[in-house]
Amino acid sequence: MENKILFTSESVSEGHPDKICDQISDSILDAYIREDSTAKVACEVMITTQRIIIAGEINSDAIIDAEAIARKCLADIGYISEEIGINAYTCEITNLLHKQSADIARGIEQGDELIGAGDQGIMFGYAEQGNHTYMPLPISIAHELVRHASELRKNGEFKWARPDMKSQVTVDYTNSLQPRIDTIVFSIQHDPKYIESDFFGYIEKKIIAEVLEKFAIEKSESFKLYINPTGRFVTGGPDGDCGLTGRKIIVDTYGGYARHGGGAFSGKDATKVDRCAAYMARYLAKNIVASNFAERCEIQLSYAIGVAEPVSIYVETFGTELIPNREIENMIRKTVDLTPAGIIKRLGLRLPIFAKTAAYGHFGRTDHDFSWEKTELVGNWKK
Repeated sequence: MENKILFTSESVSEGHPDKICDQISDSILDAYIREDSTAKVACEVMITTQRIIIAGEINSDAIIDAEAIARKCLADIGYISEEIGINAYTCEITNLLHKQSADIARGIEQGDELIGAGDQGIMFGYAEQGNHTYMPLPISIAHELVRHASELRKNGEFKWARPDMKSQVTVDYTNSLQPRIDTIVFSIQHDPKYIESDFFGYIEKKIIAEVLEKFAIEKSESFKLYINPTGRFVTGGPDGDCGLTGRKIIVDTYGGYARHGGGAFSGKDATKVDRCAAYMARYLAKNIVASNFAERCEIQLSYAIGVAEPVSIYVETFGTELIPNREIENMIRKTVDLTPAGIIKRLGLRLPIFAKTAAYGHFGRTDHDFSWEKTELVGNWKK
């Protein structure tokens, strides 16, 4: 193989078993928040053939119907038949949600005031120049492929397609000023009676070509495309693979292009630093890059359970900084409250906004509710 600089990221659709679980977990979280904005929620879901298990810890007086929420999530995705992967209306659901441990609750509350992180942990945020999303190109394209394909499936234009999909995008960075697409792997669940040539042709012309045009990126001379490389993808969804909440943490973040602390997001309310601090780290990194203090930036925040202030802040700019990293760190400390309470207040994380984060990535999105994507610090920081 010739000397190339290649990097690969993957994404999965809303119909992937792990992503189904993330969506159910976050939909349950949103339901609690609608009734009780201070609800403490840690909800996990497992899904398999005609079976869903919901478990986790809750601290709230709100009453919700977790089973109905799970069934609606499945139906909205399109899982209304066992033939497709699971039937939203007939599958068995077991609800094992129970009250949060008092040992955990005492560390993060005093009356109505948050005083400490809901757990220990390390969280990373990342941003880079190069496109309007400030995100790495491989994961952005991978997300858009499955998102666009899913939209076309749901509106009926993409014939024979079923909900379970995976994309993988390899970008050639050999010429850093002009990256190109080297390889795309696209696996899409389909009806057994499909016409393969028409199915593959539609994917190439109406999905891949349109997405690459949107990103204004060209294919390399040795471009390779693999569509359903095993030759058949009929059995999919929960019938083809067991799904779990929190098993797609790299898909949820930066596609492996930046470091990850290991904590999942979905099903966790904002007192959990796995979620709120990861959002804050992205918010800080994006504002640093948008302020032109660096071309690339990665932020690490770390916390101890029951302690409000972060244990450490680490700034990495990969040699692209225009002001010293120490000055950037001091600027963050002076201008941004990094306690869980401060993060929740600044980013508005007491609202039921989390279900929409559970598919197609938590970062690089333009949805108004994604407050951690705003660049509102730029003006003050430049002063």
